[in-house]
Formats: sequence, structure tokens, C-alpha cells
Amino acid sequence: MGEALHIPEADALWLAPHLPTEPAIQSAKTQNRPYVTLTFATSLDSSLSLAPGVRTRLSGPESKAMTHHLRRHHAAILVGVGTVIADDPGLNCRMDGADLDAQPRPIVLDPRGRWDFTENSKVFQVTRAGNGLAPFILVGTASVDAAKRAILEAHGGKYITLETRQETTSRFDWPSVLYALHVEGLHSVMIEGGGQVINSLLHPNNQQLVDAAIVTVAPTWLGRGGVVVSPDRVHGSDGLPVPAARLTGAAWRQFGEDIVLCGQLGE
Repeated sequence: MGEALHIPEADALWLAPHLPTEPAIQSAKTQNRPYVTLTFATSLDSSLSLAPGVRTRLSGPESKAMTHHLRRHHAAILVGVGTVIADDPGLNCRMDGADLDAQPRPIVLDPRGRWDFTENSKVFQVTRAGNGLAPFILVGTASVDAAKRAILEAHGGKYITLETRQETTSRFDWPSVLYALHVEGLHSVMIEGGGQVINSLLHPNNQQLVDAAIVTVAPTWLGRGGVVVSPDRVHGSDGLPVPAARLTGAAWRQFGEDIVLCGQLGE
């Protein structure tokens, strides 16, 4: 399932202020949600992948280890269904010494029940090997195949049904998603993508739900046609466009050839 990863002590110390703390987790609990870290890797032209559904490797080994270090410090990791369909990820933590108790719970947003997984999907192979947990899959009103439910529950995962937004059957309301995780006792979550998930959290209506943002920038341009991180345009009271989102308290560090940026969403 891949070699165990390591992170230098100096890098771990630099990341420490950007990890969930007990006071921050307790503060999020008062809002009936987990502590939320938004994290992703992007190219210099703000692309997550070369095209929709195309697996694209951006992170170098150092920033990849950093990502798994972050996973170790969160109770859950969340991705959209497009990510699991395209990448067939393991959704676990591969840090050296990370036993089952240190593994985050994978969360998959799948409003229409599109994920046609099997027992050979990587996340279940990882689960059977004792190197990770089975996912909780958030679905909408779509009926769930009995055979898939059996596979999921046999590995310790489950489906959680949520109402979709009234104007569309393909998206959830973020407060409802985060409340569902809160009810499950998952008090911190690392949201990793894909593009629709990230852009929706960067919308002004949802930015207050994000406690920390950690972005890896790879030294490459992917070119036009990729999946881009670019939230919807925002206009001021005068009708003119204004920045959609901005990081405050920004801090940078180089991890191998990549740059990692940490901060909080806010004015």
C-alpha cells in the first residue's frame, strides 16, 4: 500500500500552529460542526488536474508527506465523488508509526450515488490490510444498491443520507454536511477536493465554515482545460467585481520544490 512517509521535525514544528487545537475544536463544536481545514495542491495556473476525471500528480514527495502528516492530525478527510472515481484513492494516513487509531475516517460526498465501488477499490483494500478506515458516504435521495451497501458495511463504513439543496439535486448544503460529521463524533475534518468542493467552500456564504487553509503550489503550469480553483465572481454594493476570497495571517514554507501556504479565510 506504499512506503511509510516521514516529515522532518523542522517542517512538523512549522505546521504545528496551523493544526487543529483543542480550544479551536471546542469552538467549532459550539457551532455544531467539526474544525475544518481546507487543503489542496494546485499548479501555477491554479489547476487541480489536467482535465475533469484525469488523475494528475502535482505534489512532490516532501509536500505529499506533509499532506499525510495533516491527515494524522484530523479525525476525518473529505473528498467529492469525482475524486474517488478519478483517482481510486486509499484515503488513509501513511505516516510512519500511524496505527489504526491514528487513521482518519474517509468521507465521500456522493449526492446522486455515482460511486460504483467494489470490494477491490483501493480504500477497501487498505481497510482489509488494517491500514485505514472504511468510508462514510453521504448520499442524497438516490436509492442505494444493496450489494454496495453490503460491501461498505462489511468493511465498517456506512451510508449517511442528507437532503440536497432545493435548487439542485447534485449538491449538499455545507452546514448540513458538517453537522452530520459533528453528529458522528468527528471533531476535525480535512477537506481535500475536488474542484467543485473547494470552490464551493471559497464562496463568501461558506468561508466562515473554514478554520484553516493549507495550499500546496507546484512549480508547473498545466495549461488550459484543467479543473481550476476559481470561486464564483463576487460583486460589491456598487456592482463592481471584488476579490472572492483572501487569506490572512499567511505563512509560506518550501517543501522540496513545492511551496506550502497556510492561512485563514477572511478580510
